[in-house]
Amino acid sequence: MSSLMDAVRAGRTADAVSLLDGMTDAERRGVFPELRALRKELRADQWTAQSRRAYPTLHAAGAACQTGAAGVASWLAASDMRWWPASPGVLIDVLGDRAPGWLADVAHRIAERPVGARVPYELMAGLVRLSGCPVPTTEAYVQGWVEHIGHVWQRGDTVLDRLRKDPHLGQLAAALFETNDIGSRLAWAPTEGPDSWTEALARLTAEGALDRKATVDACLARLLRGGPAADHRVFLRMLQAFALTRDEEREHTADWLALACDAASVVAAHAQSVLASLALDGELTTHQVVEMSGAVLFRAEKKLVRAQLVLLGKVIARDPFAAEELLPAAAQAFGHEDSDVQERALKLVERHVGKVQGADAHNELASAAEQLIPVLRARAARSLGVAPASLEPVPYEEVLPPAPEPVRIAPAPESVAELAEEVGALLASGADVATFERTLDGLVRHAHQDRDALVEALGPVAARLWWVTAESPQIRPSDYFGNRPHSLELLLATLLDKVPTAALHAAVQHGTSGFECVHGALARAFNARIWEVAYRIRTEPLPFLLSTPTWGTGLLEPDELVSRLAEYRRRGARVSAADFAQALLRVRREDRTAAAAAASRAAALGTVEGTRLARWLTARAPALPAARRRAAGPRILLEFGEIPEVQEDFPAEFRPLGRPMSVHPERRHCYHWEDSIHQHWLALLPERRELVAARLLRDLSTVAVDDTRGAAAILPLLAESGGEAGEAVHLAVAYGLGARHPEDRLAAVDALLVLAARGQLDADRLGADLGKLVRRGAVKTSRLVESARTAAATGANATIWGMLRHTLPVLLADLATAGTAAPARGLADLLAVAAECAERTGAREELPHLARTADRRGSSRLAAQARRLRSALAEPVGRLTGHGAAPVGTAT
Repeated sequence: MSSLMDAVRAGRTADAVSLLDGMTDAERRGVFPELRALRKELRADQWTAQSRRAYPTLHAAGAACQTGAAGVASWLAASDMRWWPASPGVLIDVLGDRAPGWLADVAHRIAERPVGARVPYELMAGLVRLSGCPVPTTEAYVQGWVEHIGHVWQRGDTVLDRLRKDPHLGQLAAALFETNDIGSRLAWAPTEGPDSWTEALARLTAEGALDRKATVDACLARLLRGGPAADHRVFLRMLQAFALTRDEEREHTADWLALACDAASVVAAHAQSVLASLALDGELTTHQVVEMSGAVLFRAEKKLVRAQLVLLGKVIARDPFAAEELLPAAAQAFGHEDSDVQERALKLVERHVGKVQGADAHNELASAAEQLIPVLRARAARSLGVAPASLEPVPYEEVLPPAPEPVRIAPAPESVAELAEEVGALLASGADVATFERTLDGLVRHAHQDRDALVEALGPVAARLWWVTAESPQIRPSDYFGNRPHSLELLLATLLDKVPTAALHAAVQHGTSGFECVHGALARAFNARIWEVAYRIRTEPLPFLLSTPTWGTGLLEPDELVSRLAEYRRRGARVSAADFAQALLRVRREDRTAAAAAASRAAALGTVEGTRLARWLTARAPALPAARRRAAGPRILLEFGEIPEVQEDFPAEFRPLGRPMSVHPERRHCYHWEDSIHQHWLALLPERRELVAARLLRDLSTVAVDDTRGAAAILPLLAESGGEAGEAVHLAVAYGLGARHPEDRLAAVDALLVLAARGQLDADRLGADLGKLVRRGAVKTSRLVESARTAAATGANATIWGMLRHTLPVLLADLATAGTAAPARGLADLLAVAAECAERTGAREELPHLARTADRRGSSRLAAQARRLRSALAEPVGRLTGHGAAPVGTAT
């Protein structure tokens, strides 16, 4: 059968099909092993011109030379055939002489493949047509049918015309409503009409081509099931196109109630409108209206809630006797998070409360009124004829998360096998400071104990790295390791002799710094230790690292460092300069008692490093240099002066940490784009987080100014770190609170709460900074609202009020001075959050510029929320008592 194989290799599909037609089944089966071997050969390099030429013919020949339906289906849908398949017409031609039952089996098998297999619809439909089998209704088949109907037509044809001609219309149309993520494919037509799926299916139901009841039921069931937004829009338009009669709407009352409760907003709004029409025509019972209200009034969408309150007012006006049941239902909105909704609900109750005669309903209303904001609660007391039980402020207790406890770093892995697993995991997904440091220490320890065993264990781990298989026996470190944080890879390359010793020595002597940027000092200090460790592994292995932290924040306990220096002295090991410098920057000095005791032990060692450590521990850490604010577009950044302590007696690569920091070094050449390195920079100076935060401010500002994602992940670690939380830390949190993406805002909220729990949050400073950043356009008010609301929801109402009491005057100042200035978007919502916090905490004070905003004419939301805040700051929080009974609840 060399002629067939020659035709397949040459890509002569017509010749191959002709040869196959003249072959018996036994001959076809006999040649299949050769076709399978060719497939394996092409798969090794399937992107060559020869492979692209041969694949379509191989696809057809392989399908023709198998007898099992499962094997043929697997061959047809194989991933390696997907890029250059045979045409559906050719495949149907070579398979067309098989028995109908066999063809049906193949058709259904390939139709059950996932959509990602990209089996052509024409092939599936052709096999269905030849076999006469029932049409498959799998996701792949239905999506292929939709695309075929929508994109392949003769001139002048329409979707409606093509659907009318389809022999399987009933089965496939029903399957549409069961297929996931079909909405985007159905919505391809930009306008309604005969080329629109919604209009076409509506016409077909009207003509009787589709069963109307079954189709309407299926459409409602699909909306009840939910799904992507595209599905909501398409199937809602389809339901509206069916133009249900009043009898059909009444028949599906239970469905409308379920949709109003749980469906997406746009679908719930339609269901609400249908129910409202039925209710106003008297076709809903009072109980059903109550049930509907219970579902809608608990939704977050204010538009739906307001519409429901309007409906309740109309129903009560039409049937006054229904007020006994409907007003308590309306009072459920008293607990809505939006005070405007609460006021609307209270107005509705006030308007119709005279129609309520029963004591139970009155008590229920009084009980529900406990959920109102204080100013409305007092108004409800007058309207409902109940008196406040107490006007004494309700004691408020702030709820903050417990301050996080530091986590001790585990010892280095004891065996090379365990260490190799750690290294593999770290290379695959990165690691936190604790994992990185213990792994780094493990490499140093095992390289000192048994380098050959370590290299053997690391071989499989490093085998996938590009430089292991490089043509040159050794690589230039500057090509890959020079200025990037591939720290462990540098050590692996050193252990595997892929880096010249001269290159390591040059890096230790002269550093690896390239173009400077605001991060340069941090990067140089971090890299210096790694390069020196690599050099020592090659020339004079260290027994272990002095600078491995005790805690996950990077802090090193002084007693532990003294013990390590004592062990170095006992072994006669030479201390690495960069390793010792990093240890000094990490050692805990805030605990003066522990530092003094450790200093005595260090001095008694009689070594140069012991004496240096004793002097370092007994010297008080100098105060941070004065910071100067600099504007850079909408941003506010910081500059620091000199810190002599960090320059004296430190290696050259560490001294930039103490030099003046400017916000204007050359940034075009900044290569520090990996956010994951930030946590390791923070661990460089675990008692000087301000120095790190100031250098990261521009990066952190991008989450708010440039809408980037991920940089704010460092904020909780910054809050857990040590040292003063000054201007830089608070500015960093402020940018995070205004981040574009929710996960970044949540990280900033976590940092804010951690600082508050540790007693390190300066709410006045943070609030003032936020006001300035909003005015400059760096932070959007609407995003700040989300962050503040999230933090307050945890129970930190006093903390958020302490912050907003300094933010709001900055934003209200322009309105107070000009009177006609447009308020910042979201300012009303920010006032609402502040008012809620003030109401809960019982804050009493005057807020600058608030009165001018509250006295604005009209009923705008901004003025309403300003008046609410003003009332909250002036009135005590009380509770209501209904008809002389015991208090029904307590506001908090």
